[in-house]
Amino acid sequence: MPSATVIPTLPCRALDDSLPFYRALGFDVTYRQERPNPYAAVRREDVELHLFGVPEFDPAQSMHSVIVLVPDTAALHAAFAAGLREAFGKVPVSGIPRMTRPRRMQGTRGGFMVVDPGGNWLRISRQRTESDADLDGGPQDRPAEEEGRLARVVAAAARQADSHGDEAAGIRMLETGLTRHAAAPPAQRVPALVYLAELHVRTGDRDAAGAVLAQVDALELSAAERAALAADLASAAQLLLDR
Repeated sequence: MPSATVIPTLPCRALDDSLPFYRALGFDVTYRQERPNPYAAVRREDVELHLFGVPEFDPAQSMHSVIVLVPDTAALHAAFAAGLREAFGKVPVSGIPRMTRPRRMQGTRGGFMVVDPGGNWLRISRQRTESDADLDGGPQDRPAEEEGRLARVVAAAARQADSHGDEAAGIRMLETGLTRHAAAPPAQRVPALVYLAELHVRTGDRDAAGAVLAQVDALELSAAERAALAADLASAAQLLLDR
């Protein structure tokens, strides 16, 4: 007997708002109609979504959410980011649509979020495997002890800002953590500062983001630390360009 297939159906204001975005993410449009009602299907490998148009729909009020489990969240994020940059010139980090960076979140397996032009959340998480000992908040999903307390602050802030969409709460947690752990080594401060700058960009406070990025630039890091923090430093450079 064939297994069941579940296909989420998501609202948007107009198909022409959402379909270019999904194409940039690498989805193929496998079906589209305008009458009797706007409706389309998109597919990327094993992920299939359907979209329907509602002209009076307000994306900012959307409460629709889809969980997508993949083997490698970092690889998928890189593919999404490349497609968005090619199509739109940058990766949107604020407003609707937007995409967050992959990061661990307190009490979850971690991952990243995509908010499409219809305000629908695609919650990308790592897929469960039989060999995993870290699922559902296990030890590998919690920041390692040697990473320092700021790593746990970032994970907790990400749960608020990325998972729940409460950027203000994430900013408060990061600012409090950075103050409380002011003596933390520069290499441990970088991820927290870069994430704080990203949240300021998301909330439209470009000046605050610039001030935080200036702190990142002023930190003294060894060549080995710069190599280990390459993703965070690249994100900081991109935020400077996108501000």
